[in-house]
Amino acid sequence: MVGTVIDELGVIHSGGGGGTPPPAGGEDDGRGPSGLPFIPRRAYFTAVSLGLAAILMFFMALASSYIVRKGLGGDWQPVRLPTILWFNTAVLLVSSVTIEIARRRHTAGEYAAFRAWWGLTTVLGLVFLAGQVAGWRQLRAAGVFLSSNPASSFFYLLTAAHGLHLLGGIVALAYVALRAWQRSRITQGTAAELTSIYWHFMDGLWVFLLLLLYLGR
Repeated sequence: MVGTVIDELGVIHSGGGGGTPPPAGGEDDGRGPSGLPFIPRRAYFTAVSLGLAAILMFFMALASSYIVRKGLGGDWQPVRLPTILWFNTAVLLVSSVTIEIARRRHTAGEYAAFRAWWGLTTVLGLVFLAGQVAGWRQLRAAGVFLSSNPASSFFYLLTAAHGLHLLGGIVALAYVALRAWQRSRITQGTAAELTSIYWHFMDGLWVFLLLLLYLGR
């Protein structure tokens, strides 16, 4: 599912670079900045919207299974959530702020500031993933494993699935920063906006999952 979104971003095939604003114009005659056939912005946003809808349905199915399985029998043993998850959540929420600042800096033509804030967002995403791994290690140290009981199985499944999708977002962040947009069919600004939408979605999804795991124990 992450692949769906990343593949659509991949259509923005370009190169690395990031600091120099892409050439203006070219869209009125049906061609993008590179002179290649122009793809309307709405096509990219539609593709990302469809990808996010698929991801949402996937996680809603997991959440429904979590609730139903909890009510089936007495073998459900609530998982004590690692305290580091709260730190991880704060990191991810901050990353939503930094990516929005980066996007606005790009819109304002402040490309050096854009690269700095965009890079900070990438670092925060990596910190979040490292924190999730640390949380799993805390559980393992406490003797809670994937196969310990249904509750622990769902905990590992939900957090791992989200982590994989967030990793896809980090790949997209790197893609936007490193590609040479002079040869792209759309601008770096549009690609940054698409990635921001995906990133905000991942942040909101994590908050939902954390509340599910905490309140639904």
